[in-house]
Amino acid sequence: MSDRPALFGLSTERKLQLVSRLSARRKDASAAPPQAAAPALGDPKVHEDLRMIRMGGELLKIDNPYFRVHTGIADARTEIGGRIYDNFVSYNYLGLNGDRRVSEAAKAAIDRYGTSVSASRIVSGERPIHGELEAELAAMYGAEDCVAFVSGHATNVTVIGHLVGAEDIVLHDSLSHNSIVQGAVLSGARRASFAHNDVDELDRLLGAMRPRAKRALVVIEGHYSMDGDVPDLAAIVAVVKRHRASLMVDEAHSLGVLGATGRGIAERCGVDPACVDVWMGTLSKSLAGCGGYIVSNRALVDYLRCTAPGFLYSVGMSPPVAGAALAALRLLLAEPERVARLSANAAFFLERARAAGLNTGPSVGAGIVPIITGSSIRAARAADELFQRGINVQPIIYPAVPERAARLRFFLSSSHEPERLAHAIATTADVLSQIGAEKISLAELATKFLRPAAGDR
Repeated sequence: MSDRPALFGLSTERKLQLVSRLSARRKDASAAPPQAAAPALGDPKVHEDLRMIRMGGELLKIDNPYFRVHTGIADARTEIGGRIYDNFVSYNYLGLNGDRRVSEAAKAAIDRYGTSVSASRIVSGERPIHGELEAELAAMYGAEDCVAFVSGHATNVTVIGHLVGAEDIVLHDSLSHNSIVQGAVLSGARRASFAHNDVDELDRLLGAMRPRAKRALVVIEGHYSMDGDVPDLAAIVAVVKRHRASLMVDEAHSLGVLGATGRGIAERCGVDPACVDVWMGTLSKSLAGCGGYIVSNRALVDYLRCTAPGFLYSVGMSPPVAGAALAALRLLLAEPERVARLSANAAFFLERARAAGLNTGPSVGAGIVPIITGSSIRAARAADELFQRGINVQPIIYPAVPERAARLRFFLSSSHEPERLAHAIATTADVLSQIGAEKISLAELATKFLRPAAGDR
């Protein structure tokens, strides 16, 4: 019996702790049992994942790269903690956030309407500036009408969730933004995703699912924010029309970025915007504001204005936000040289990154260029070291992307200077080379994670 393993596999220390607990229970047996606490709200697995990520950062001596406080306007350069950084984490694509004319438009809207409309628009929150913004957004697409929402995320959730139902199907790209997925789930429609930018798989899925559905909605993005690539819009339009489906395109990262004048994916692909049934976009990126919009035919937009929960039961858009977005939209169309500078900067960055041997994935070099590290630990360590060297870039790690697709994600803008872009690439290549030569024992790291904390009872 001497070869028998330790009781339950516990170490001597843990067995002593267990005996201590049992002893304490016996002493308190006569006392009334404590009332059980309510379970913690939220997903227990996510709580544990967050704890493990924070522990990993502490063990690897990596500062938390999230929620850093910027003390000024975040453009090509930004100030954090009193230091100036080359900035690649903000989607101020055209440098219009902070533009004097945009700021003055926001201030003028405050002077005339105040900081809030203080009601939902259907009740008493409607202001002239809302209609002006919507009219000019619709005109840009050559469409009949537009409705603006106070949140980009909520725009997708409430519109997709409201336009289709249990008798319908929603098909979306496998890399679709969370807001698209949440809207599809909310709708109650049968949902399926097709492989990223795979038009043939979309065709097969529609062929199999469309005959049993009352309506079919296909949702794609114009410029994917993780990979920086774009879909074949013309091919997708052809497939959607052949199956009598409707197409919705999310232009969050493509308005102001794609096309010679920044009019988005339709301009880049040479497709008539009228071929898309529903255009969605955000005001928070190229348009220097906050919120979302839907552009479509007048009947659909009127239907959303009168019935979509995220619009009907929400306060109207803040006047300074609407004023800023309207001014930015006008500048986007009046100054296409901003789009040209962004395109040149992104192409330069992509070319230099590939020449340095960095993995940029499928990026087309339009506004977003990822540098794939292949490891969450490597991405986090690289971002931390780059921050120490004056470059602010975010790591994108598992589970936001698959572990092998962990990356540094660079947002480019028209405000970046080529020499600073070259410096960022050279520094990134140097940092990744150094990290690649260092070895981290994941087994040792796991052992540290699993080791009982001091004072554990």
